[in-house]
Amino acid sequence: MPFLVAILGVLGAAAFWWYRMKAMNEAARDVADVVGRVQGNIRRKKLRKQAALSPLTAIDDPVVAAATLITAMVSEDGPVLPKREAVIRSVISEIADKKKTDEAVIYGKWAAAQIDDATIVIDKLAPFLRDRLDVAERNDLLQMVNRAAQGGEKSLDIADQRMLRLRQKLGFEVN
Repeated sequence: MPFLVAILGVLGAAAFWWYRMKAMNEAARDVADVVGRVQGNIRRKKLRKQAALSPLTAIDDPVVAAATLITAMVSEDGPVLPKREAVIRSVISEIADKKKTDEAVIYGKWAAAQIDDATIVIDKLAPFLRDRLDVAERNDLLQMVNRAAQGGEKSLDIADQRMLRLRQKLGFEVN
């Protein structure tokens, strides 16, 4: 009889530890799953951020950069309507031929639609333009932004912060 009690005790202990190990294994699996989801979220956020910037990193032409910058700044309050697009097209046509203007405005509209914050566009494109334009051309760019904002359906007030940031990124002194 004591032998039977000892066997039952050993079987009971084995069952207890087997159940406990199974529960620990499930807990470890749950922790690994949570860690995997967090890492996946971090990776996806990084990819989203890179994807958001990719329309800007592909720009290698100052005319396209100017069109994208102007479009992003005037589209911050809403979509670019046909009259506003015509004004942007008119402003860009001052520095490029018709084919280049069409290409620049179309790409600018698309890129501005991909990136919802004009600050990101300013931060990425203004240094590019600063390196490729002289001081007079940079002043012309600021005037182009203002003319594009004044034309169209209604006059837009581009936030002073945006214009200040653009002036600063273009290399002008800001008080």
